[in-house]
Amino acid sequence: MTLIGRTRARGIETLTLDSPHNRNALSAALVGELASCLADCAKEDAVRAIVLTHTGNTFSAGADLKDPPDPAALVGLLRQIVELGKPVVARVTGHVRAGGLGLLAACDIAAASTESTFAFTEVRIGVAPAVISLTLLPRTDPRALARHYLTGERFDAAEAARIGLVTTAGDDVDAVLEPILDGLRRAAPEALAETKRLLTARVLETFDRDAADLTALSARLFASPHAREGMTAFLERRDPSWLV
Repeated sequence: MTLIGRTRARGIETLTLDSPHNRNALSAALVGELASCLADCAKEDAVRAIVLTHTGNTFSAGADLKDPPDPAALVGLLRQIVELGKPVVARVTGHVRAGGLGLLAACDIAAASTESTFAFTEVRIGVAPAVISLTLLPRTDPRALARHYLTGERFDAAEAARIGLVTTAGDDVDAVLEPILDGLRRAAPEALAETKRLLTARVLETFDRDAADLTALSARLFASPHAREGMTAFLERRDPSWLV
């Protein structure tokens, strides 16, 4: 079963998350297949840039609670996107939750439709946005991130753009992306790679410094009693025991 669709047009490779049964959740299988597709794109001289998008009304619902990826594999995927010598552009026309936001923040440019919504829901199931902080903390407004990390509340595309989670938003995401993709097509491949290296240096410093600690934190929290209660409550569609 293929979880990633692939098409190419004028140097732009589009990778489409296509796992509708779990709203494109980050399962072990999806993380592995996406990493493989990105590795293929990195080797292709004909690929100038990559667009990462989705089927259905959800870009990604976050970690798959029934088949979660190894935290180290998720760290590897996020770093792969950041280090890739070609720009990666997110195209979002739906909802993004929890771990999906780390994937979004790993991309160099992100465009969202005004119908998109976002939420860091980790605290509501008893864990923390640990691993995904590797891409989020260096790129997102810290005061806004504190609010959204701590409350888990839902916010819209305008707020996502204001805090730096996405680059731009509009009613027609493809119209928003048209000049961006045109600009990438006009850029020299070597210049794009070197410019991306300049832009991602601070993000990669965060990986080098914090990846091991945040991976350990993620594993510890997911094994905790609070996480078991939170995930059980989520799957049973009830409030967790700590609600006051």
